[in-house]
Amino acid sequence: MRKLTFTSNRGESVTLGNSAPFLVTKLGGTGPATIQSQKSPHQDGVTYLDTLMEPRQLTLEGAILVKGAEAIFANRRKLSSVFNPKLGLGTLRYEYDGGTKEIQAVADGAVVFPDRSGMPTQRFLINLLCPQPFWLDTFTTGKEMSYLAGGLSFPLRLGTNFSNRGFQMNFRNDGDVSTPIRFKFYGPAINPTVTNVTTGEFIRVKRELLEGDYLEVDTTFGNKRVEIVRQDGSRENAFHYIDLASTFFSLVPGVNKLEYSSSDDNTRAKVQITYRNRYVGV
Repeated sequence: MRKLTFTSNRGESVTLGNSAPFLVTKLGGTGPATIQSQKSPHQDGVTYLDTLMEPRQLTLEGAILVKGAEAIFANRRKLSSVFNPKLGLGTLRYEYDGGTKEIQAVADGAVVFPDRSGMPTQRFLINLLCPQPFWLDTFTTGKEMSYLAGGLSFPLRLGTNFSNRGFQMNFRNDGDVSTPIRFKFYGPAINPTVTNVTTGEFIRVKRELLEGDYLEVDTTFGNKRVEIVRQDGSRENAFHYIDLASTFFSLVPGVNKLEYSSSDDNTRAKVQITYRNRYVGV
C-alpha cells in the first residue's frame, strides 16, 4: 500500500496512489546533507564538526488514468491547481506499509505533463521542495505534569524545611533527531521554569503568572515564541523576561527527563508539553 495526499494551504487536496485517477509510478528524491569540518595547518585530513540536513527534494511520477480527453484535461487542471507553486507550503501525507508520516512541501515549479503522443493516458511529473527535511508523525505527543510539593521536614521548632517544589516526568523522543517542544505553564507561579534534566538546559521566564494565566513557549527554530496569555485572552510578548541563561532546548532522541518548578509554594501550577517526532527517512 502506498498513498500520497497533498493538501494546499487553501485546503484543497489531491490523492495519488496505486489506482485511478492518479497513479503514482515512482516516488524519488533525496535529503542531502552538508558535512561541516575544519582543517588546521599541517593537519592530515580534517576535523569533523557537524552534519546539517539540506532541504529535501521529492519527485512524483505517475499517470492520469481516466477515459476521454475531456476527463484527462479536467484532472490535469486539478493537479495544476492543487500543486500551484504560488500557494506556498502545503502538507504531503505519505501512507505506506510502515505507517504514516507527513512533511511540509511546496511545488518546485508547475506540474509537467509530457506530450501524450496519442497515448490513452496522461503522464505527469511533480517536483516538490521540503524546506524542513524531516518527516513528522501525523500526531502530536503530549503529557501533562501536575505540580507536586515534597521533601524532607525535620521535627524541630525552627521552621526548617528542605523541599523540592517541582515535578519530573520522562518524555520519549522516538525520532531520529532532536525535536522542539511547545509547552503551556499554567499559573499561579513565579519565575516559571522548565528544565531538561537530561541535557541540563532550561527555560526560565522572570515573571509572575496569576491564577488563570499561562505561559506559552515554542522552541522551534525560526518560530520561537514566548507569550503570557491572560485570563481575559489577551497576550503579552514575554521574550524580554527570559533569564539570559535560558536555552530554547529540544528533546534529544531517547528518554528525556523534564522538570518544572516555580519560586513559590503554590501547588496548583501545571505544565502541558507537546512535540512531534522527526525522522530522516521513511
